Amino acid sequence: MTHDHDLVLRPTAAQTEAALNPPPGRNGGDLVVETLAGLGATTVFGLPGQHALGMFDALRRSDLRYIGLRVENNAGFAADAYGRITGEAAPLLLSTGPGALTSLAALQEARAASAPVLAISSQVPTAGLGGGRHGYLHELPDQAASFRGVVKSVHNVRTQSQIPSAIAEAWTSALTVPHGPVWVEIPQDVLLAETAVPVVTGGDTFPEELPPRPELTAVAADLLSRAERPAIIAGGGVVRADASKKLRQLAERLQAPVVTTFGGKGAFPWTHPLSLQSWLEDRHTTDFLEDADVLLVVGSGLGELSSNYHTFRPRGRVIQIEADLGKLESNHPALGIHADARLALQALLETVGERTDPAAPERVRAVLDKVRERIASQELTLEQDVLAAVRRALPPGAPSFWDMTILAYWAWSAFDAEAPNAMHSAQGAGGLGYGFPAALGAAVADPTHPVLAVSGDGGALYSIAELATARQYDLNVTWLIVDDGGYGILREYMTDAFGQPTATELTRPDYVALAESFGVPGVRTSPKTLEADLAKALAAPGPSVVVLPAVLRMFAPTHLD
Repeated sequence: MTHDHDLVLRPTAAQTEAALNPPPGRNGGDLVVETLAGLGATTVFGLPGQHALGMFDALRRSDLRYIGLRVENNAGFAADAYGRITGEAAPLLLSTGPGALTSLAALQEARAASAPVLAISSQVPTAGLGGGRHGYLHELPDQAASFRGVVKSVHNVRTQSQIPSAIAEAWTSALTVPHGPVWVEIPQDVLLAETAVPVVTGGDTFPEELPPRPELTAVAADLLSRAERPAIIAGGGVVRADASKKLRQLAERLQAPVVTTFGGKGAFPWTHPLSLQSWLEDRHTTDFLEDADVLLVVGSGLGELSSNYHTFRPRGRVIQIEADLGKLESNHPALGIHADARLALQALLETVGERTDPAAPERVRAVLDKVRERIASQELTLEQDVLAAVRRALPPGAPSFWDMTILAYWAWSAFDAEAPNAMHSAQGAGGLGYGFPAALGAAVADPTHPVLAVSGDGGALYSIAELATARQYDLNVTWLIVDDGGYGILREYMTDAFGQPTATELTRPDYVALAESFGVPGVRTSPKTLEADLAKALAAPGPSVVVLPAVLRMFAPTHLD
């Protein structure tokens, strides 16, 4: 009798030959790239450094495609976007100390957004480990300690034979829900030394699924079936789990209105009769959700932005489906279901009863009408026209990546993403500089569509060096830079709070001339010509820059009332 756990994968003849007769000149770096290839990686991002040269030299002897960026943080953002678009773990190769630490902000965003990034860093030579302060270049007492609070898991390698298993373990961690960034570090001498370890020819890993507990979904289904005013908040977990179709089926069966969080843009059709869209920073939406007698929250922790800055006070029963255990009931008491959104929604679809509620679409329209009236009263025609022009210029299927800028804050609430996994921003961790390098990563992941990046002039200066990357790899990215002469949203915040801004005004370059100095076409546009100029740039192959000089304003918040 054969049990499943007794099965052993037997090597093929080719694998046996490669193991018995490895090519000469291999080192620890080869074990890294061989393992990545065996796991299914095709593309790696990164930036070389002295301690990591063994890995980068090994890339020469592999079929992996290397995309090199100019700043480690930007390489992390590019890997983040590649992971979001493909659903694969995106390898990120880094060097020790300053190189590694420069990636921290990008890895924080990846963790907040559940983007699978496999960061592999070098370390000082083995003799310098242990915090002994030996004075090696880039030495830290405990480099991994800087990452433990940022990534999902940390994997330390000390010998060459540990490399394949450590990377495979990290790969599995990155792709186990909730997805996220992981950290592997390997000493310089381990990477450089010639290796006797056979060629790595296998590497299949099987990330564990996270099904819901059936007794919990039974209770949830009963509550939803008997609800009089059910509503749904759909977060980024729905998008990451590719569960949008199941969400729509459940909403239609329950006749439950759906609002998507800023991270869940596209999880539910924007113009659907049950769609409350994404107006979470609006008291009318907050009031509607508070009035639900059963509120289903899927793939969201109901954090600051998703709860209208923690002013949301649900009066009904809350059901929360969340793959990140730490977010379960972290903000509101709920029937907490620790599960992947797709599997949990499927379980509900199998057991929930069908409701009829002809008035639900009318109640949705009433809320959206109130929101529109509130915005219309603030004389923000310019902002709405600019956002509408961007939407019209963006071709179907083209993803967009938004930096932390006023136009992006408008887009969180008012932009129709048109599809799941099509609109991305740095709202998870909230760091500047995300939009353009992330768009480059998306263009590498899928060259069949143009990609739009949107930044303010302040955020643009964080990643301006990546114009060289865009040109070097001829990536099909159009970068819209809204130039208002400073950190626009901080200018508003400080003026509102203190009467005048400080440290928000910027001397900035001529962005069109700067783009052209990199060999990237640039054009200066206006609100009236934006749609045509942006559409033309997106239709042209290769990178381009469109600069819009404009001072935009935010709509008034409701959480301060």
